[in-house]
Amino acid sequence: MKPTDNIFLIGPMGVGKTTIGRVLADHLQMQFVDSDREIEESTGADIPWIFDVEGEAGFRLREAKMIAELTTRRGIVLATGGGSVLAAANRDNLREHGFVVYLRASLSQQLERTSRDRNRPLLQTENPAARIAELMKIREPLYRETADIVVDTNRRSPKMVGQEIIRRLEKYRAEVQESNPVESPGGEH
Repeated sequence: MKPTDNIFLIGPMGVGKTTIGRVLADHLQMQFVDSDREIEESTGADIPWIFDVEGEAGFRLREAKMIAELTTRRGIVLATGGGSVLAAANRDNLREHGFVVYLRASLSQQLERTSRDRNRPLLQTENPAARIAELMKIREPLYRETADIVVDTNRRSPKMVGQEIIRRLEKYRAEVQESNPVESPGGEH
């Protein structure tokens, strides 16, 4: 049976993984963890600096190591970086160790939410919209392949999205319970 004591949030930049993750963790009384912040804490450097010095490949190696470590914890809500699904090992770790939620938003919403953020190395380009579209072409199938559920965040409050995730997680747990009844000591169901 797939463990559901962890909730892992995946999706592109600007869909609200961190904000929604905090809301979920607070409501469920779980620990909130952001993989990018954990990478920054463990290296003592911010993400743009890591990209500048080590390149995207160096960052992805750090990210894979961090995802492997974080997914072994229990009782966490984890917000992952937008590119975390690029590595097969990350997708496997996420699927095997928790309930994976793909948070999705329109290109215009992603652009609006990331336009003033200078901590997004992949968007430091003349045409951020084209860059987001290009990234989504590669990542969208990986998000879908990895996720247990897909939740749209367009024009919705973090609280509203969090409530939908909780409702769908409870439904998933009930379906799993129903399909795997535990026998009573007398051998009856």
